[in-house]
Amino acid sequence: MANDSRIERIKGELHEVYDPEIPVNIYDLGLIYSIDIDEENKATIVMTLTAPGCPVADMIVQQVYDAAMNVDGVDDCFVDLTFDPPWDKSMMSEEAKLELGFF
Repeated sequence: MANDSRIERIKGELHEVYDPEIPVNIYDLGLIYSIDIDEENKATIVMTLTAPGCPVADMIVQQVYDAAMNVDGVDDCFVDLTFDPPWDKSMMSEEAKLELGFF
C-alpha cells in the first residue's frame, strides 16, 4: 500500500518529532527507513537513531508510535528500531543539511 494517503499523513506527523539534541525533525534527519500499513490498518515503521546508545531512544520510539496513532484509519502501530544500516549524515534531506549548515 505504498500510495496509501495514511502513509503521507504519518510522514506529516513525523515531521513534528524531534531528536532533542538536533534541531531537525526525525523524518528529515533520515531516521525513518520505511512506513507500511497492512490490511488490518496496522502501521509498521522501521526506523533508526543517530547513535545506538541514544539516551532518549524510548522517548523517540514512543513519539513515533504516537504520531502514527494520531492518523485516522491507523488502528495499531509497530515501531521496529534497527541499526542496519547504521545512520549517517548522507541520509538527511537537503533541508536538514541546510538547517544544520552542512553545505
